[in-house]
Amino acid sequence: MKSIQILMAMAAVGLAACTEQEIPDVATRDGNAIDFRPAMGTRSRATETTNDNLSQFTATSFLGDANYFTNINFSKGNDGFFTSVAKYYWPGDKSELSFYAYSPSEEELGGTIVMDPTTKQLQDFTTAENIADQVDFITAYATGNKEANEASGVELTFDHRLAQVEVRAKSDNKQYTFKVAGVRIGRPQIMGTFDFTTNEWTLDEWHETAVFESSCDEVTLSSNPVSVMGKSGNGMFIPQQLIPWNSSGDPDNVARSAYLSVLVNITSEDGAVIYPFPSDTRKDANGQPIKYAWASVPLGEKWEAGKKYIYTLDFTEGAGTTDPDDPVPGVPVLGDPINFTVKVTDWVDSPVDENMQPIKKTDTTTAN
Repeated sequence: MKSIQILMAMAAVGLAACTEQEIPDVATRDGNAIDFRPAMGTRSRATETTNDNLSQFTATSFLGDANYFTNINFSKGNDGFFTSVAKYYWPGDKSELSFYAYSPSEEELGGTIVMDPTTKQLQDFTTAENIADQVDFITAYATGNKEANEASGVELTFDHRLAQVEVRAKSDNKQYTFKVAGVRIGRPQIMGTFDFTTNEWTLDEWHETAVFESSCDEVTLSSNPVSVMGKSGNGMFIPQQLIPWNSSGDPDNVARSAYLSVLVNITSEDGAVIYPFPSDTRKDANGQPIKYAWASVPLGEKWEAGKKYIYTLDFTEGAGTTDPDDPVPGVPVLGDPINFTVKVTDWVDSPVDENMQPIKKTDTTTAN
């Protein structure tokens, strides 16, 4: 069977329809079953999905104003081709079929797929509460007919419809030691509807937000950035314009604005605990003084579909402010609030260096 060559953008998925067997039916005597074959890989749960491990996707086809088939699962066979349990064939004339495909399944996405002549949407999508359960939502659209595509196949190019977020941290400070054990991605909007015809998202009118938290093995920061996402992997979020948290004007974050936090322990070079603040009397689950506290920065970027945002928090010159959920929120941990810039490229690592604010030259016992 002839291989189909696909032209596509970096980090997109290509799937090509190709021919299979003939069937003894008058209307489709010369027709071959529609199936699909991968040409490139994508990312799912922030890990690389290739032709070898991509196992299935769902497709709907339209013949004019009528559904030809609806939300059919195509699974990978031993021959490397993706086929459905019930075979569908090219119409015997030159009638054009259109194809809408997506992955993962409706159940995994956590929304409702509507595919009919007037509406083609993923409705009421809600970002999974746990980062580990968030998936890479990809879609594709193409058209084809028997005459033009039966032999050569129909190209399906998948694009990413969510924004991927990774948080890293580093420090080149020799006077303070920073140990990180977790991350929070605070208050992005979590509900929306995706339109397969426009490839656009519409956020829900209530603007529901959430805080996403993940733990990681304790890491002592150095000049080399390290991911603090832990075993959960990177986050996948609805594209949106983030409104930054105002740590001084709205420390309790009544406005439910966006921020980023890391769970950090800060000590001086002689071992004195700087953060959590010495005055913090909270206890952990074992009744012991807490070893870590959240240090935060506001987020105000525009997250776009198919972009990967890597936030590298640089603790060399400071440590942000206390978290909105802290008993005393919005207080500088070591100095004034920080500023940062963001550089983003298409679904590739996009460094975002953030300088944690300047350290005030105060006695370590009164740093709070």
